[in-house]
Amino acid sequence: MDEMNKDRENRFQESVHKDLSDVQRVKVLSPGMLVIRRFVRNRLAIVGFAIILFMFLFSFLGGLLTPYDETQVFKYVGTMSKEYASITLNTDYRYTVAEGASYTDAVHARFILAKNGGQTVFNYNDKEYHIIEEATDFYRIVMSDPVARVTSIRGIQTISPIDGFLLPEGVENEIKTAIEQSVENFIFDGQLFTLSQSGREFMLGVAKDVAIESILIMDGISSSKDLGFNFKYTVEKHIKNSNNPQFEFEGETYQIEEEDNIISIYKLKSDGKEQYALVSQLAIQPVSQDVFLSIGFKTAIEKAIADGEASLIYPDESGQDIEYTINRINNVYTVRTETQTHLIAMHEKPSKTHWLGTDKHGMDVLTRLMYGGRISLSIGFIVVVLETFIGVVMGGLAGYFGSWVDMLIMRIVDLFNCIPFLPLLIILGAVMDSLDVDPQIRIYYLMLILGLMSWPGIARMVRGQILSLREQEFMLAAEATGLRVSRRIFKHLVPNVIPQLIVLATLGLGGIILYESTLSFLGLGVKFPFASWGNIISGVSTAYEMTNFWFVWIPAGMLILLTVLGFNFVGDGLRDAFDPKMKR
Repeated sequence: MDEMNKDRENRFQESVHKDLSDVQRVKVLSPGMLVIRRFVRNRLAIVGFAIILFMFLFSFLGGLLTPYDETQVFKYVGTMSKEYASITLNTDYRYTVAEGASYTDAVHARFILAKNGGQTVFNYNDKEYHIIEEATDFYRIVMSDPVARVTSIRGIQTISPIDGFLLPEGVENEIKTAIEQSVENFIFDGQLFTLSQSGREFMLGVAKDVAIESILIMDGISSSKDLGFNFKYTVEKHIKNSNNPQFEFEGETYQIEEEDNIISIYKLKSDGKEQYALVSQLAIQPVSQDVFLSIGFKTAIEKAIADGEASLIYPDESGQDIEYTINRINNVYTVRTETQTHLIAMHEKPSKTHWLGTDKHGMDVLTRLMYGGRISLSIGFIVVVLETFIGVVMGGLAGYFGSWVDMLIMRIVDLFNCIPFLPLLIILGAVMDSLDVDPQIRIYYLMLILGLMSWPGIARMVRGQILSLREQEFMLAAEATGLRVSRRIFKHLVPNVIPQLIVLATLGLGGIILYESTLSFLGLGVKFPFASWGNIISGVSTAYEMTNFWFVWIPAGMLILLTVLGFNFVGDGLRDAFDPKMKR
């Protein structure tokens, strides 16, 4: 009898399998396979899946295969026109301070005011300064120590020394002559004396040098040794007041040679002469502090300017001839030179070495796209997981318990929906900029903020589904068996919402990636040197860059477009596949 029953059962199973088609067997035996079969039949969904698969391989596997690093900067040795020196026609007075004296910019400013006002004496901080015009645009500034009071009545002078000062013999006649001729200073026995009048009384003082003021600039042969007050005063006074080309200073003989308003000072030696200083009205300054411009170079530059030449050739320290170009804008000359240096390969066009060229930082665009895809896709998935977790928990509690729990959670959802998302992100981005947050930590903050702000939509959907499911018979049976509340929610209710969650999460992935790209483009998201598709596009910000360097931003834009499109295709395909009302 048992054998007959077994034989009958086998014949029944054979007849069932024989009569059912392949599609019917899938329907009967595997609901999951039915969903997969519906998904596979959707061509757009397959295209979207292929796009997403390619993006993951391109981003994660491509980053491992590329020979370049994400932040690797490419350079090459090339020739660059570099500014070397600047030259200005000086029309302002410059001062040189005497040794041991004090003369500041504030005193210099008072001198300018006094000179422009035709005054020969000015005061600063209760100190009296006398202006002595040595020559045109050349002034000597002295301070006077009072040594005697002079009273002049009807041509008779009475001299009263101060603190027992002993006047040189014969100085009285010089004082009388100076008073009669209204001279404010005179030299007697090599000493400079000053006279300051106050009513009928004159104050006689012994002058000491403080500074000289001149529009001429005097440069020495060495950058470490200053020519000094005495040398500059001697040279300029000799230039302005003497026709003799030679002069003596501290036992040395110097010679002055002038050509085209360029005055060169040579020190005479037994075996010839060597250039010692250069005097002119041109201020020649190197653009870098570590560059020293020699007297010979300055002389050559000034001669070239005087001759109206646009360039000159001058040997460098190694003796190699270097060509310098001279550009003039108004009264300012710029000296430039072509130098061999390491240049950043900025905005190089696509080539065999760099398939998509380089960006403005000299980094390989293709490599940056690969690493940028990692960050953009990772942010998308992590944010979706975070928002889904929070949304499922909050929506599940609200839908199952209802009453005041539902009202409280829904009001929290309404509160989050009322928060202006973009202004909040702008404020948080500005705060992180001011706090100088590390770019890598900034990525985590970005994911956290996006996740915390995106969960209300999922919570609403889960709540609505659970409200309809909790009254089903299987839930009544689960409650009757005494299962814990948490098990009822997350073991029986939430799994029934998973198909809708998968669809919502898949569709949301594209939106998150698009949102991250927008924030990075606005400078609120991923920061340099880390790459994301959004901040790669933000690196091209002008119309000139967009039209000439298309290979930087168009590939990144296409990757964003294809990725978002792929996730939308897959999301639509999953929605149709999970829909029981779809045609078999």
